[in-house]
Amino acid sequence: MERSTACALAVANGVVGLIGNTPLVRINSLSDATGCEILGKAEFLNPGGSSKDRIALYVIERAEQEGLLVPHTNSCIFEGTSGSTGISLAMVARAKGYLCHIVMPSDQAIEKSQLLERHGATVERVAPCSIVDKNNFVNVARRLAQEYRSDKGRGYFVDQFENPMNFEAHYRTTGPEILRQTHGRVDAFVHGSGTGGTIAGVTWFLKQRVPGVRSYLADPQGSGLANKVNHGVMFADTEREGTRRRQQVDTLVEGVGLNRLTRNFARLLPQGGASMLDGAVSVSDADAVRMSRWLMANDGLFVGSSASINCVAA
Repeated sequence: MERSTACALAVANGVVGLIGNTPLVRINSLSDATGCEILGKAEFLNPGGSSKDRIALYVIERAEQEGLLVPHTNSCIFEGTSGSTGISLAMVARAKGYLCHIVMPSDQAIEKSQLLERHGATVERVAPCSIVDKNNFVNVARRLAQEYRSDKGRGYFVDQFENPMNFEAHYRTTGPEILRQTHGRVDAFVHGSGTGGTIAGVTWFLKQRVPGVRSYLADPQGSGLANKVNHGVMFADTEREGTRRRQQVDTLVEGVGLNRLTRNFARLLPQGGASMLDGAVSVSDADAVRMSRWLMANDGLFVGSSASINCVAA
């Protein structure tokens, strides 16, 4: 009887039941080389393949609780994303009975668009441009949600960059998991920032509970966030006159790095208060690529560029 009960409890309630509670993994090659215990949160074990599953589920369920979304009413979830959040939203939307429409910059990997379509999402690729441009991918997604019409449903714009529920999702799930898994023995947390939700949520949670814990931003080349954290000015070397080659962040790394402050990231830099971050590390494309190949060759870990810059910074 006890064994049957244990087995029953191990069965997830649909694909959304698989989200979160990912393990920590010791990165052996880096730990042995540095003499530090370097642990990675295995977010690739989420069913959508990234930590974005957490905010997709959290935001949609909060919207349901507030009566903003009702399943199986032809309601459509809209979002502007470089890819990972879109994949998570498409997966959760399909599992919960919603349509999904994703707008993404056309310079992102085509494989992301293909995967989104296989999850049943409508994908719209637009030319990269500044957030102040009405045709920026985020602004297009917002406009489409406002214009969406259905007999019973509605359009819902997730707004991951500015939505405080992004921060809350990681404050309530990722942070507590790390604290529990390390038994409170964590010296530093290192993470990049796209929307800012993960690094802000986890940093706030840990700093409120672990005395002396430090938090560092890992930032790709071309992003101005590292300079903002370290020197108080939003600037990147690739923005110098005559050096800029792309519309936004000039880097091979997708999904992290910005030259503006999102509402979620701004929580780490309160006006008139001390920064929640202890510093930032800028990581070149060359170092990110070398690290990804190193992890594959020495640890059997096949990770992307955003995870690689975290390891370089750590």
